[in-house]
Amino acid sequence: MFKRMSETVAAKFRLGLSKTRDAFRERILGVFGSRSRIDESLFEELEETLLAADVGVQTAIRLTEELRQEVERRRLSDPADLRPLLQERLLARLSSDGAETELRFAAEGPTVFLFVGVNGVGKTTTIGKLACRLVAEGKRVLLAAGDTFRAAAIEQLEIWARRAGCDIVRHQPGADPAAVVFDAVQAAKHRGIDVLLCDTAGRLQNKVNLMEELEKIVRVVRREVPDGPHEVLLVVDATTGQNAVEQARRFGEKTGVTGIVLTKLDGTAKGGVAVAIREELGLPVKLVGLGEKPDDLEPFDAEAFVRGLFENG
Repeated sequence: MFKRMSETVAAKFRLGLSKTRDAFRERILGVFGSRSRIDESLFEELEETLLAADVGVQTAIRLTEELRQEVERRRLSDPADLRPLLQERLLARLSSDGAETELRFAAEGPTVFLFVGVNGVGKTTTIGKLACRLVAEGKRVLLAAGDTFRAAAIEQLEIWARRAGCDIVRHQPGADPAAVVFDAVQAAKHRGIDVLLCDTAGRLQNKVNLMEELEKIVRVVRREVPDGPHEVLLVVDATTGQNAVEQARRFGEKTGVTGIVLTKLDGTAKGGVAVAIREELGLPVKLVGLGEKPDDLEPFDAEAFVRGLFENG
């Protein structure tokens, strides 16, 4: 079922998913390991376990029904046989339709990534961690302090720029965010920058004027870089569970979100929200935050994720 992967990556996912696994695996073992036969009460308990992990109502129902059908088709009677089937189904969902989970970079000229999301989800920290990673890979990186509503956000991004060893384009607090992004794009083109990472203000998804401002920023980027932004990454806090799905839905309508960054995955027992986002919205999770250190931002690996839900580490 699984390919070989870096033990370092596998270990990070096991550790980062420990809270979800502790809650999920214990209940799964209770469902599959304490019964002598497969019956309807088993499926009911399995559905409740999936819901507790925040995979979403519809996903939990579909997964349970698929396992019912497999039991009937294969004439299974041992509950232990359901565990690998569940792993296969989860992996299929996170990898389905050939979803591209890798970040998309420009063939030539600057790559532009736009980061969106509500306040407090970790956008600025995510940008800083990604900048550190890209600089370590030898790329020339520029940051755009597009969250002009909070002076603290500009200051925080400046700290990350120094830490990563890259430049930053910033205006005064209260400046037009689209103007900041415009200047940053111009600077990226003139300085031969490889990757431009643009921060934006935290948005409450019901604030129409702020969502329209995001659309304006996207238009500015597209006018200056015709194939940009190459990624519109919605940063969501895994600890918010199903609210993250609703955020993804609302932001996707306005900004054309291309992928999800799931932060604070190490701090929640509801890591199944990654499955819910993929299943309900068709959006791939591209990056995950698995800890506090700069190198704890990892590209999403579906197999490492599913293994991390079931395996001790």
